[in-house]
Amino acid sequence: MTDIIKKKLNDSPAIRWTVLVLIALMMFFGYMFVDVMSPLQALIEAERGWTPSVFGTYAAGEYILNVCGFLIVAGFILDKTGVRFTGELSASMMFVGACIKYVGITDWFQTTELASWLGTWWVDMPASAKMAAFGFMIFGCGCEMAGTTVSKAIAKWFKGKEMALAMGLEMAIARIGVFTIFSISPLIAAKFGSVVTPVAFCTVLLLIGLITFTIFTFIDKRFDAQLGADAQDNSGEEEFKFSDVTKILSSKVFWVVALLCVLYYSAIFPFQRYGANMLQCNLNGISPEAASNIFRWFPVGAGIITPFLGSFLDHKGKGATMLMWGSLLLIACHLIFAFVLPMTHSPLLAYATIVLLGISFALVPAALWPSVPKIIDEKVLGSAYCLIFWVQNFGLCFVPVFIGELLTICNADNPAVMAAKEAQATFIPYDYTIPLLVFASFGVLALLFSIYLKVIDKKEGFGVEEPNIKAK
Repeated sequence: MTDIIKKKLNDSPAIRWTVLVLIALMMFFGYMFVDVMSPLQALIEAERGWTPSVFGTYAAGEYILNVCGFLIVAGFILDKTGVRFTGELSASMMFVGACIKYVGITDWFQTTELASWLGTWWVDMPASAKMAAFGFMIFGCGCEMAGTTVSKAIAKWFKGKEMALAMGLEMAIARIGVFTIFSISPLIAAKFGSVVTPVAFCTVLLLIGLITFTIFTFIDKRFDAQLGADAQDNSGEEEFKFSDVTKILSSKVFWVVALLCVLYYSAIFPFQRYGANMLQCNLNGISPEAASNIFRWFPVGAGIITPFLGSFLDHKGKGATMLMWGSLLLIACHLIFAFVLPMTHSPLLAYATIVLLGISFALVPAALWPSVPKIIDEKVLGSAYCLIFWVQNFGLCFVPVFIGELLTICNADNPAVMAAKEAQATFIPYDYTIPLLVFASFGVLALLFSIYLKVIDKKEGFGVEEPNIKAK
């Protein structure tokens, strides 16, 4: 009878996995909204006059406020108020930002006085793009804060249990969202003849995500009551002080993890912006649709294998070793794209390399995020995640711009590119060799940091190489 009384909610597999589904759905819908317009660049240009540079500026809006420091504030909010309040705030910001973006691209908004006023300054950026970018900024703040909140919630509910598997499944669900929206967004737009409809569809999904997280808060409140936590949410977090963040920033191992993170992700997410066009160029001018069909399987491969790697990490460990292998595969994939694919023009090789890149993308996040609770004090864990995301956002914001400029410079004297532009061809055969080498160099640096992390872990005993589930 005593054992029954002491049993907590997270001791029930059904309850803790239900919790995971509730919070993962919020991120699934969030990732869908992030890329809802990615396959529709040509359509938004035709409907609202967004040039590629305007589209790029709008896309960068997701990260601007985070880079300017919002994620640091988000960490304070998370550690001071806990996962329930911060998650509700995050989901609400995502929904509000989505609504603003939706309004900005509607026909109705174009006739308003606000649109007229917005069109009087920075005339190269249409009023619809300014409004959409503003909404995307708010959404981006909520989405990144939600990511850190979900990580901390999983660490709380799966502590001493299948933490890496749970984080892996959450990441897998989110990445399937990318594949899903790339598949259905063009279909919805074609069915209704407008870019507005897919955005409206995903906005409604974000509202559903807010509802699922609200359901989670009721379960989490009961869990805290069992833990004897205060009404504000988390046991021990009432002791959090802003000055405690200096403990994070003065931690050598924190910076090793943060720099490893920004280097690795800078070779993944910015690459996604150019990946389809790179395949088109290196496969001798295949259609954009064919290139997208190859590249879109990348997040699916990562999504499928991540839970299995998480389970391995839970039971066997080897987190730092997995980071090393993930970095090695990243380097190999970018070198294959740079040198082998242009010589062979083999679609089979392209598919195989995309699968390898997906495995790499599974190895690193599956090992990275569950390792953070092992090196950071629990009461500042939210701030640690937010600071890592903050460092990561610098790469996500500025690397795509750098690669775009580099691609332009490297092809300035390319005869094939010059001829295509003179002929006003729809396909321009860019040479991606130098940009791909830059991506590979990020992988080399990430590999060095992963090796250093393994050395530090062996010396300090953080447990990065140890399993999350201890044998009894």
